[in-house]
Amino acid sequence: MLSENASKKIAIIGLGYVGLPLAVEFSRKYSVLGFDIDHERIQELKSGYDRTQEIAEDDLKTVQGLAFSSSVQDLSAYNVFIVTVPTPIDDYKKPDLIPLLKASKTIGTVLKKGDIVIYESTVYPGCTEEDCVPVLEKESGLKFNVDFFCGYSPERINPGDKVNTLTKIKKVTSGSTPEIALLVNDLYSSIIEAGTHMASSMKVAEASKAIENAQRDVNISFVNELALIFDRMGIDTTEVLEAAGTKWNFLKYKPGLVGGHCIGVDPYYLAYKAESLGYYPQVILSGRRVNDTMGIFVANKLIKLLIKKGHKIEGSRVLILGITFKENCPDIRNTRVVDVYRELQDFGMQIEVYDPWATAEEVKEEYGISLISKPEGKYEGVLLAVAHEEFKKMNLADFSNTDSVLFDLKSTLPKESVDSRL
Repeated sequence: MLSENASKKIAIIGLGYVGLPLAVEFSRKYSVLGFDIDHERIQELKSGYDRTQEIAEDDLKTVQGLAFSSSVQDLSAYNVFIVTVPTPIDDYKKPDLIPLLKASKTIGTVLKKGDIVIYESTVYPGCTEEDCVPVLEKESGLKFNVDFFCGYSPERINPGDKVNTLTKIKKVTSGSTPEIALLVNDLYSSIIEAGTHMASSMKVAEASKAIENAQRDVNISFVNELALIFDRMGIDTTEVLEAAGTKWNFLKYKPGLVGGHCIGVDPYYLAYKAESLGYYPQVILSGRRVNDTMGIFVANKLIKLLIKKGHKIEGSRVLILGITFKENCPDIRNTRVVDVYRELQDFGMQIEVYDPWATAEEVKEEYGISLISKPEGKYEGVLLAVAHEEFKKMNLADFSNTDSVLFDLKSTLPKESVDSRL
């Protein structure tokens, strides 16, 4: 086992929204290698450019203890491995562990006696020990909790948030033995200003992450369902929520499209594990069904508004403002704006998408959608889908006629300036 006095050399596997900030913070106190299989990403980081816009160029260039590599051989010099790769779902909404298991296989090829592997990727309870550890053992020929050890500390990164950053959010930690749990906790305590919470086991830590986002998903599904009901009543949902929010214990969630790498994904991990044990999670999955239908509701609402104003649907030009899954952030993972886009496209409409935050190449590769460089001309419909600061400052009248439909999905614009809002 790696002793407390031993020199901790940390390798971060996966340099996305979670891994890169973690690598930068650890490198202020330890020798750190940022590893990613994306060679282009490594070259960008070496030059000081972070495409996720989480780390400033100056921070990347000034940290002394941080190196970057895409070479597996370079990992052999390190003794603490922290895995921060994506854990998405497949087309059937089942957990896709391929990136996680590939990362485990890679680490297994360089794993040595006394090394520690810590997972941060969001998984279902038991995944670390049941799915990852066997891969580590097979590739390394070493025995778990005898020759090497594991920990689990769920990521708590909020992409685009410059206030609640990595060090300012309390961190849950755990280890495969009581001694390792203390070591892992001490490791994170050395960089997390907000403190840590040491869970009693890795399964508890894994479960804590799963329910964090499942809880938010269910709460949002409730207000989304309210939006569906109030739309039929002709009531403005935002005004209802503002009125209800005057009570001190009312939870102020807003309706909308639920995407991203956490809320729209993690509940399926928890549901998958529950179903494998013979329990069908009704509340979790009912919330998911409501949230997964919101894109179609938004598209159909826009179409009804266009019809009311006398527009022919087929061939109508519609401008969608925003494709990222949240505001002021370039992250397009699991964005549900694409649901709106595809539904409108099925009606034969001419859809243009503008987003100054998103990378056009990534959007094209991931969703087959070509972003426009800027809106031009007039549109029959304008949908504000993501509340980027740039959009709040735009004059939507520049892109619309007097009979155009302005639909504020995020309810960020004055009610009197739009035709409808969610």
